[in-house]
Amino acid sequence: MSVTTDRRTLLRRAAAAGLVAVPGVSFLSACAGSDDSGNDTKQATGEKSADNPLGIDPKAGIEIVIFDGGLGTKYATDVDTPLYNKKWPDSKVTYSATQQVATTIKPRLNAGSPPDMINNSGSDLMDFGAIVKAGQAADLSDLFAAPSLDIAGKTVAETLVPGAVQQGTYDGKPFAVNYSFTVFGLWYNKKLFEKNSWTIPTTWADFTALLDKIKAAGITPFSYAGANASYYMVRAIMTSAAKIGTEQVLKDIDNLKPGAWTNDAVKQAAAAWGEVGKKYANPSHLGLRHTEVQLQQNQDKVAFYPCGSWLENEQAASTPAGFEYAMMAFPSVTASDKLPATAINAAAGEIYFAASKGKNPQGGKEYLRTMLSKEAALEFTKLTKSLTVVAGAADGVTISPGLTSANDALGKAGQDVFMGYLFDTWYKKLDDASREAANQLFFKGGDAQKFCDTMEAASQAVAKDSSITKFTRS
Repeated sequence: MSVTTDRRTLLRRAAAAGLVAVPGVSFLSACAGSDDSGNDTKQATGEKSADNPLGIDPKAGIEIVIFDGGLGTKYATDVDTPLYNKKWPDSKVTYSATQQVATTIKPRLNAGSPPDMINNSGSDLMDFGAIVKAGQAADLSDLFAAPSLDIAGKTVAETLVPGAVQQGTYDGKPFAVNYSFTVFGLWYNKKLFEKNSWTIPTTWADFTALLDKIKAAGITPFSYAGANASYYMVRAIMTSAAKIGTEQVLKDIDNLKPGAWTNDAVKQAAAAWGEVGKKYANPSHLGLRHTEVQLQQNQDKVAFYPCGSWLENEQAASTPAGFEYAMMAFPSVTASDKLPATAINAAAGEIYFAASKGKNPQGGKEYLRTMLSKEAALEFTKLTKSLTVVAGAADGVTISPGLTSANDALGKAGQDVFMGYLFDTWYKKLDDASREAANQLFFKGGDAQKFCDTMEAASQAVAKDSSITKFTRS
């Protein structure tokens, strides 16, 4: 991943993300180790040793903020913090949770008094590229080079799945831990499908034939929430495009390559999903939020729902006894798709980072080292029904039906697991445009050509805007 930028670009990008919140007090101009009055603040440090590779002050407290979303917060309060305090009993952990990460954290970043470790996630997440370029995220090179807390003979980096460190790397340095490993696909109620003898399709013809049967049974065959989860539909279109033309299609889109959005693979994917919208959509779902449509699925009013593997945990309180989550890979769109029907999109997500200008950034990193231990990762999976980037942490452990299904899909995919796309986190304008274009395509009678042309124009507008920081991937 590479990046080019300048101060003007950074200021505008930060402002666009809402990071410059106080007139005259630039998010980017805050000095390391200083508060908004310009006073120097002393950061806690200790002596490095084999037992203390990050050199934390054992008696200095740390402050953490966790996003209270689909994964809940018990993994932090019931697992990570007790494990951290087991090793560092004199270091008090001050904890809080929020669903409004940017609203809560931005003013503190601007003021130069951030928490030491932050979970940047949810619909109100902060523009992490701007945070990195503003120098507000600590370099995690020493964390990844440190010994694992409980896997002997390996560094933290050596315990993670391939690509986990790279996903949080900017300009050659790691600044984020993408902790949760998410598998994306089509989710359904296995018991409902068994009751109706509906078999899982692998081709588009079989998929639409099944949608016909489901519709005839009085159930909405496929849906998502247009009000706040249209990006689930974007991922469905992008996944199909990648299966038609390989992940290079998505790389070209991320790299703002001219013609990337009008590629035949994107057009074919958009045409297929547009037809699903015309024939099977429930128009009222355009105005619903994700939990409302998900609840309808729990009530067997919706059959297929495109989502990530956090869904089962997010709906735990609403899932009745007769409902058993299962996941299938998106079916092939054409007979000549370059990736097999079993190919799947899975990637690390959920950003956690140590604030470089907190009172105890090394303590924040040590908390992340605790999270990346095998013991913490296993307990996270048990609590959240989500895998982590700690390789093999949940091997041999009985997990939930939905996560078991996702694991099975990963196994069937073999080497055909692809990371997906990054434009949604790199370019907010393009992300916003894709959400609206997906709703137009699925709910409002749009067509594939219009979808492609709209997104191509949005992409090239971003490409030509010198005020926007550019990222590339290969």
